[in-house]
Amino acid sequence: MDQDARFRASVVSLVQGAGYEAISAGTGEEALFLARTESPHLAILDVELPGISGYEVCRRLREDVQAIGIVFVSGTRTDSLDRAAGLLIGADDYLAKPFAPDELLARIRTLLARNGAAHAPARPAPVALEAALTAREHEVLTLLAVGLSQGRIAELLVISPKTVAAHIDHILSKLGVHSRAEAVAVAYRDGHVSV
Repeated sequence: MDQDARFRASVVSLVQGAGYEAISAGTGEEALFLARTESPHLAILDVELPGISGYEVCRRLREDVQAIGIVFVSGTRTDSLDRAAGLLIGADDYLAKPFAPDELLARIRTLLARNGAAHAPARPAPVALEAALTAREHEVLTLLAVGLSQGRIAELLVISPKTVAAHIDHILSKLGVHSRAEAVAVAYRDGHVSV
């Protein structure tokens, strides 16, 4: 399997793991065909595709399927000029590879919510953190929210990094989220953390 195929498979796996349906295309022409026949709410396009470029796919999608979110990704076309061109052609976002999976998922969720995508996973209702989390879990979440690493949290709370990891797992489970970034976002969104 070539590098592009592995990348596509990893993105599909990531997106499906977050509760979305996903299909992949190996060429620009295939991407256009699938966009026209499957009516997706979002397209994640590499700039450099076999056949027609991602820029051209984006341009055609904007002409044919205007109500679609488009995120460019590229490992080679990462200069500000490239990013600006992608946005001016019609993309909603542009990520340089490598990127953190949580960042891609956050951008996907934001675009789908902005576009009112019906099939997006439901946003969890606000959680009463005071009731759901233990006092220690709330401390760990607050320290995560200020950007501290697991090791630094362990030092400050005088517990082991393994114990911090266990608290983080409990926090994710109780909040119904899949990542630390989502947990921090929920805490800020619902007004439970204001640091």
